[in-house]
Amino acid sequence: MFEQVSANKRRSALLVVAFVAFVLVVGWLAQLAFGFGWVALAVSLLIALAMSFGAYWKSDAIALRMSHARPADPTEHARLHNLVEGLCIAGGLPKPRLYVVDDDAPNAFATGRDPKHAAIAVTTGLLAKLNRVELEGVLAHELAHIKNYDILVSTLAVTLVGVLTLLADFMLRFLWWGGPRHRDDRNEHGGAGAVLAIVGIVLLLLSPIIGRLMQAAVSRRRESLADVSGVSLTRYPPGLISALEKLREDHTVVHSSSRATAHLWIESPIPREDADSRHRRGDSSRLNRLFDTHPPLEERIAALREL
Repeated sequence: MFEQVSANKRRSALLVVAFVAFVLVVGWLAQLAFGFGWVALAVSLLIALAMSFGAYWKSDAIALRMSHARPADPTEHARLHNLVEGLCIAGGLPKPRLYVVDDDAPNAFATGRDPKHAAIAVTTGLLAKLNRVELEGVLAHELAHIKNYDILVSTLAVTLVGVLTLLADFMLRFLWWGGPRHRDDRNEHGGAGAVLAIVGIVLLLLSPIIGRLMQAAVSRRRESLADVSGVSLTRYPPGLISALEKLREDHTVVHSSSRATAHLWIESPIPREDADSRHRRGDSSRLNRLFDTHPPLEERIAALREL
């Protein structure tokens, strides 16, 4: 178990490093292709960082408001509070704020900038359809997200995608309104300069899509890590396995979900095809699976069974 946790952490770190390197390469090729220097990259980076800082600082409030979550009453939802308190004691974590989303689809998510400023929201469908052991497994998974500071990784991924998108938009607008003013300087470098210019433009066009794919890969790694880390809290893999099996068999979709918060939920709330293609969730498509922020439930269940 601990070896898998360490392996997932290393892979997540490598993905983030690769993501940062990709952004820098795109910026370097863009300034070579357009001869505009590093101004566009610096401006895009500053804007994306400012937006992401604001989103990160208020991430919990934004996610909870978008999901129409309400505070979980300690009396009405005593089981929820008791389970979270016990898991927090076992994991050495402060108790997060608890919320309930009025929705029949079984799902849950954690949000917040650190363990001291965190919140967990669960749907009424999750509370109704899972027994105590299964619910404990799901809550342990969400607490693992908080303990592993996954919100930091997610915010970094969103920031880098924002940099790529802003850079692409800025450069393409610059090209449309007259193009680079330093063509002669680049022509002095001969064919190599022309090739770099072409590569830079093509990569610039594709960078937002590549960025989204890398962001999804980071999210999938963090989700697998939370599964294993959550089991380390409960010391009972069958609880989370049974919960994920129920989520797999349930085909309802959270009504208040969006792509902006899809990576937070324990199961992706975005309609998509099941792995066996026998069931369909809403207007699902293969494109949704390509950009899915969660690994297939079948893979997660299989990995937990090996522990």
